Amino acid sequence: MTKQTIKAYFQLTRLNRPIGIYLVLWPALWALWLAADGNPPIDTVIIFILGAIIMRSAGCVINDYADRHLDGHVSRTCARPLATGQLSDKQALLFFTILVLLGFGLVLLLNSLTIWMSLGAVLLATLYPFMKRYTYWPQAFLGAAFAWAIPMGFSAVQNQVPWQAWVVFSVTLVWALIYDTAYAIADKEDDLKIGIKSTAILFGNQVQWVIGFFQLIMLSGLVWIGQLFELGTVYHLALIAVCGLFGYHQYLLSKNDPAQAFKAFLNNHWVGLVVLVAIIGDQSLAG
Repeated sequence: MTKQTIKAYFQLTRLNRPIGIYLVLWPALWALWLAADGNPPIDTVIIFILGAIIMRSAGCVINDYADRHLDGHVSRTCARPLATGQLSDKQALLFFTILVLLGFGLVLLLNSLTIWMSLGAVLLATLYPFMKRYTYWPQAFLGAAFAWAIPMGFSAVQNQVPWQAWVVFSVTLVWALIYDTAYAIADKEDDLKIGIKSTAILFGNQVQWVIGFFQLIMLSGLVWIGQLFELGTVYHLALIAVCGLFGYHQYLLSKNDPAQAFKAFLNNHWVGLVVLVAIIGDQSLAG
């Protein structure tokens, strides 16, 4: 295997752009800390961290496979390895299979319920890239794929998935609608040319205000999570910081500039990190 081929595989995983890992990982860690009341098993935490890295990488591979005939027509993606022919379709599918098997190997270290639930994660990760051809809501499928770590986290710790876990799942899904719609704004012009659907296209000139509506829903959901899991002052004060971040994102979106919308997307991972730190800090003080 040549150095150039290795570099192409690395580019396919987008490990050099860890934003996607953060957006998967932070909610997964929310789940572990909430499920374990502030004291998750360290080995489970490590498994989920590695799993987030591996499965996000696998998701990028299958996404680029699905879009291999489209990426060449989009300015932001035209240099991807499958679009340029640096890697073949067969190489990409084999690499995806290897990554999924590595991820499944990690899950085998957990309980049987979590093992069965991991099949849903693979299904969602495989399904999502193809949805942009059929629905204006592919961001909802991405949200479900990213949020699936929530019920898996609860099942790994509690060997059950209580109904409260699905509240956290729903909040995470709404969050994906927020940041991935901002992401889609950056590609809107190219997507319209090649017939790709997205929420950014669906919402049109009202996209900023719809994102604001989703932000309000997410904030309400985060307050509800605080009540459900009896989180205190530290957590609720941190939600003020989340409001500030959302306000900054609205400012970026108001510029009606794809580059600024993409900046808002990238900045969204701080929302997840602030919530995680708030959960850990609040539970540590309570303990």
